Amino acid sequence: MPTYGYICTECEHEFEVFQSVTAPPVSKCERCGGKVRKQIHAVGIAFKGSGFHINDYAPRRSEPSACESGSKSEAPCASGGCCPLNSD
Repeated sequence: MPTYGYICTECEHEFEVFQSVTAPPVSKCERCGGKVRKQIHAVGIAFKGSGFHINDYAPRRSEPSACESGSKSEAPCASGGCCPLNSD
């Protein structure tokens, strides 16, 4: 069952309701009883299996950088700064 997000048009209270697809939408705020409107939330997508560009053609790393291997050298991190692991 999906979770639907609602926001009250009067008190701006935001809440979520876990309800079936066939259930009627919520029409009143659970806090003040005012009118509510449904919110649209972004949905996360996971691409699993072969046939997706991210899985089949993702860049492969040959060896870990100096930061990831725990080296105490002054090699910069991928972010361009120094690794926190490098400080003594």
